[in-house]
Amino acid sequence: MGLIKGILGIKSKPIQNNEDFWRWFVEHERKFFKAVESGQNIEKSFFNKLSEKLDEMRDGYFYLAGMYNDNTAELILTADGNVKNIVFVEELIRSAPQLAGWKFTALKPPTDIQNVSISMAGLEFRSDNLFFYANELSDYPDEIDVSIVHIHSDMTEENREQIIRGAYIFLENYLGEKDFVNSIDNLRVIGENEADNELVPVAKLKDFLLWREKEFVEKYEGIRYDTNNDEHSILEAKLENGTPLLAVINSKLLAWDRQASHPWIAIITINYDGSQNNGLPNSIDYGLMNEIEDEIMLYLIDSEGFLNVGRQTVNNERDIYFACKDFRRPSKIFDEIQRKHHNSFKIQYDIFKDKYWQTFDRFRRN
Repeated sequence: MGLIKGILGIKSKPIQNNEDFWRWFVEHERKFFKAVESGQNIEKSFFNKLSEKLDEMRDGYFYLAGMYNDNTAELILTADGNVKNIVFVEELIRSAPQLAGWKFTALKPPTDIQNVSISMAGLEFRSDNLFFYANELSDYPDEIDVSIVHIHSDMTEENREQIIRGAYIFLENYLGEKDFVNSIDNLRVIGENEADNELVPVAKLKDFLLWREKEFVEKYEGIRYDTNNDEHSILEAKLENGTPLLAVINSKLLAWDRQASHPWIAIITINYDGSQNNGLPNSIDYGLMNEIEDEIMLYLIDSEGFLNVGRQTVNNERDIYFACKDFRRPSKIFDEIQRKHHNSFKIQYDIFKDKYWQTFDRFRRN
């Protein structure tokens, strides 16, 4: 009995990489297929198990499943709009095996607008009650700034969040997750009474975005920044509480007139203990953080579209700034850095779109 108990008590080995995940999935795929096909007990028989294994690799995987056709189940893995996780979703699906009866899809695909209808909190979001207009920004002509208008309902403080959420979900399904992230720079959802421009049916939004993307590509394709003439400024300041701030910023780069060609800002933040030095790092931590920055720059190379804007050190944190043509490589490199150096520092990172680098306005010379 002791032997049997011991065998039954053995837990499966945690999933550590994409190959482990698909090996596990293949072992159980018939049960999963039947759960999706029948739609019965799908949470217990499939989703709970799937969620557990995905979480063993990393946080931030989401999923949808249904029958693609009579004989094929589809599993869609999504980052739920989180830019940092898109590359990991794409790589996991790319490593999927060819498996009879299954279709694996990275990110929510675009849907025919006639088939998109979202119900939320008693509200409906459809092609006939959603409209849009583009906002022209004279100071930022390359930014795609869109207002979405939900008509036939009064937007109040009580339902504003539900209307915004419903509109976002509609657009993500209509445009597809990847295009939703890439195509729109600024988005606001408003009530009909707040609109101050001519309303255009949302069914025409996709064509508008394709036109703007074509314009953008033609304007910036092949643009490269020459780092040979870089000039760096050392900035010193004090916060209101007297804490010192030090920054080293590429001032020549901040004056570049083609910044929109590198629209993604990637920031990695290293937390250190500056309690003995008025919020600044000691010499050992200072050296280690410089080594980490050098390590990052081995992979985020300027000639390949990743520009080091500079760094700021203040109040127990160092921020290292990059402007990037794409978000995928910094997502992977920052994740690897975080994992590799977690015993030395607490490390976080963020990646977002900012075509005119307004993030760095405080460093610009007036």
